Amino acid sequence: MDKISIIVPCYNEEKSLPLFYEELTKHTNSFENTEFEFLFVNDGSRDNTLTVIKDLLKNDSRVKYISFSRNFGKEAAIYAGLEKSTGDFVTLMDADLQDPPSLLKEMYKSVTEENYDAVGTRRTTRKGEPIIRSFFAKMFYKIINKMAKLEMVDGARDYIFMKRMVVDSILSLKEYNRYSKGLFSFVGFNVKWIEYENVKRVAGETKWSFWKLMSYALEGITAFSTTPLILSSLIGLLFCLVSFIFIVIIIIKTLVLGDPTSGWPSLVCIIFMVSGIQLFSLGIIGQYLSKTYLEVKKRPIYIVKDTNIV
Repeated sequence: MDKISIIVPCYNEEKSLPLFYEELTKHTNSFENTEFEFLFVNDGSRDNTLTVIKDLLKNDSRVKYISFSRNFGKEAAIYAGLEKSTGDFVTLMDADLQDPPSLLKEMYKSVTEENYDAVGTRRTTRKGEPIIRSFFAKMFYKIINKMAKLEMVDGARDYIFMKRMVVDSILSLKEYNRYSKGLFSFVGFNVKWIEYENVKRVAGETKWSFWKLMSYALEGITAFSTTPLILSSLIGLLFCLVSFIFIVIIIIKTLVLGDPTSGWPSLVCIIFMVSGIQLFSLGIIGQYLSKTYLEVKKRPIYIVKDTNIV
């Protein structure tokens, strides 16, 4: 009998969890000769998320939970779920029902019958999202796919159904700064993609603000590409070349035409521009140094406060 672990990262999801659980059990109960494990990861929620999970546990022994000592972020919750899962197959799902449980059976069949190692999902539309967020999301995937040596699918969700060997490969990547979409691409394997239209949250509000998404995008770029460092070096080289040409021009004008150098406003503008480029380049270097700093400290990715997993 195959065992499927369903990992559900949760942060302030008390309103959506009962609806999610009802929809999830409706579809998982239709499976035959299959055992399930529902692993909820409470990422330091400030509402009654943990209470709701424990209420579900009273009537369903398949429910497992891990509760963090504080909010460590979704990436830590994903890692904890993968690490504690025991299934032959593992999948990740959001508690807001934006990852349709109705796709589970198709994903399971693709892995068991079509010889795929994993099945990922991607949204074909971003209906319901702010236009500016959709625009920047599309631009991010175009940029990172040009910078990184990996291909990251536009609209890809964390909703991915994997064989145990894929999970073990992801867990072997012990880095502290984690970007799951990149890690899933990095390990490779034979992946099938299922497309579906965007689904709105069933309850509650998204925890991802525009600035959090921007920060997450920078995390992905610095985690899987060193192109920004090369770019800053090329910009520095270009400015050195331009400044040398201008120096030659000024010397020629002064010696041949007797035209003295003048124009402090233009000089100030040039100083400001060059200083801005320098600070920009230092900022890029600082991003990579900060990631290195966090890695070498070897702090745990998460800390468990409460769990029913033995």
